[in-house]
Amino acid sequence: MRPPKGSAHPTKVVAGILVRGDEVLICQRHHTDRYGLQWEFPGGKLQPGESPEQGLRRELKEELGIEVGVGPEVFRLRHRYPDRYVEVVFFRIDSFSGALKNWVFESIVWAPRNTLASYNFLEADRQLVERIAAGEIV
Repeated sequence: MRPPKGSAHPTKVVAGILVRGDEVLICQRHHTDRYGLQWEFPGGKLQPGESPEQGLRRELKEELGIEVGVGPEVFRLRHRYPDRYVEVVFFRIDSFSGALKNWVFESIVWAPRNTLASYNFLEADRQLVERIAAGEIV
């Protein structure tokens, strides 16, 4: 499959896997967004000159109002959607400061890892979701 026109190189995206005991924070895309109402891990596109860790700290502050210490990279993927080509790097987030605020999502949920497969995740995230649910990652 060829990348979408104008997308020879993937868009760099970062995402955080926030862990609280056996639960993982998942976020439902706003109903007006592209791929609305599907579930994902919080994060977003890197800005020019940002490291993945800097971009993830910025995104989680903007989306959830929290300050985080970015943990280790736990997964990386490339995925071609019909309209875009992305490379997503996922980092574990074990702790954060500040109260979670839902500033951009339809919903946010602390989901037990063994229930993750029951949520309608973005296509790119599904392999990672299966591995988290199985206890292989995070």
